[in-house]
Amino acid sequence: MEKNIVVLTGAGISAESGIPVFRSETGLWENHRVEDVCTPQGYQRDPELVRKFYDGMRLNLRKVRPNPAHLALTRLAENWKGGFTLVTQNIDNLHEQAGSRNVIHMHGELTKLRCYEALGGCGHVVETMAAQDPDEACPQCGKKLLRPHIVWFGEMPLDMDLINERLAVADLFISIGTSGVVYPAAGFVRIARQAGAATLEFNLEPSATKGYFDAGIYGPAGKTLPNFVDGLLRDGYDYLRGILRENSLL
Repeated sequence: MEKNIVVLTGAGISAESGIPVFRSETGLWENHRVEDVCTPQGYQRDPELVRKFYDGMRLNLRKVRPNPAHLALTRLAENWKGGFTLVTQNIDNLHEQAGSRNVIHMHGELTKLRCYEALGGCGHVVETMAAQDPDEACPQCGKKLLRPHIVWFGEMPLDMDLINERLAVADLFISIGTSGVVYPAAGFVRIARQAGAATLEFNLEPSATKGYFDAGIYGPAGKTLPNFVDGLLRDGYDYLRGILRENSLL
């Protein structure tokens, strides 16, 4: 029987392409307080600041390119004969640039705007790579309530029902470039383990949830992940079993 793979990616995979991690040790994001640019309250206080902040990040996407780790995941998705689900915490479009399809962006996407439901909008989503015009109306309802399609602090991540469904039938869960401290994503490994999945993390160093993973491969994902994908596509689960034996866990 073919195996189902669920992959979770975090800021670490995009950092190798030159996109800064979400939050630095100073508590700032791109020199802004997170409370000012990544909360509903910050948007209500200064919507122009928030729009300009995400405009700058969106325009920066034109300068960055996917790295070998993104490309390896695309290759795995295209050639794996079982189920494959790619979930990302990242709001960039590097997975899509690499050719990945049907990516689940649980924290939203820089390349989209949404008609703000909390202010009476309809929730319609539109795609854009341009700076946002504050006078642009929603093409669905005509209201001028478009906001960045980003999940801010205090808001529910997207597609959680679908993610949980995929985790419940996973045979292999792979976490790449995540800290293991941001929930609900940090809890995905536990859900996968409860479903009987093998669990593997790729990171520069062990994450906060290291104890829930059967094995860890540490170093830049752009170097470690392509080799893993090569082995998995070549030898299937025999290759994975070898990795787990090396960790004395099988």
